[in-house]
Amino acid sequence: QVQLVESGGGLVQSGGSLRLSCAGSRVTLEYYAIGWFRQAPGKEREGVACISITHRIGDGATYYVDSVKGRFTISRDNAKNVVYLQMDSLKPEDTAVYFCATDCAPTDQGLPATAGIWGRGTQVTVSS
Repeated sequence: QVQLVESGGGLVQSGGSLRLSCAGSRVTLEYYAIGWFRQAPGKEREGVACISITHRIGDGATYYVDSVKGRFTISRDNAKNVVYLQMDSLKPEDTAVYFCATDCAPTDQGLPATAGIWGRGTQVTVSS
């Protein structure tokens, strides 16, 4: 079964860090642009970060929503078939369920939800 599996969520204090992982099962992630999205209770799903398909030279281009720039870093490990989201300087407003998905495509208005493959999410809770 083709799927994405997120892990690494948990409870952390404000100012702390977490690293989320998005692992591909029966899907090779290096052939896809991979995005991280989040949804807080009562709010719409929000695009957080996107990494493009790896180029021959260097890493894929990245995109971040303004609220996480300078704090979150998206990266790939193609050998492990995993995409990471390193989250530093976490704030209570980062509390949400975080999802990864294929085929992210940033626009001038932000990072809309994709029609690609989605994982089931991992909970991130940041206490104040």
